[in-house]
Amino acid sequence: MTDLQETPATPPEPTGGDERIGYLLAGGTLVALGWGLGVAANLLLHWMARSAQYTVWGVHFSGTFGEYAWAVFGLGLVSGALGLGVLAVGRASPRGPFVLPGVNY
Repeated sequence: MTDLQETPATPPEPTGGDERIGYLLAGGTLVALGWGLGVAANLLLHWMARSAQYTVWGVHFSGTFGEYAWAVFGLGLVSGALGLGVLAVGRASPRGPFVLPGVNY
């Protein structure tokens, strides 16, 4: 007889994979979205609308920064800096073999 509470529902995953891949992807995504969209695209759209209103997907941009634009700018700076921290952790982590979850090796 088998005690069902003691057996896992799925077999255990292989250990020793390369966790750096996740850190590098997450950090790169945070930098790209934070500094790319939150800072660069925000500044570019406001610069393009210097003299008149500029509309992108129903959002109106003007030459001046409003509260929402400053909030997006600040959030972009913070998330980009957080992404650099995650990239630093990924580069400092030990390298392991590339293992796909759920695949028997």
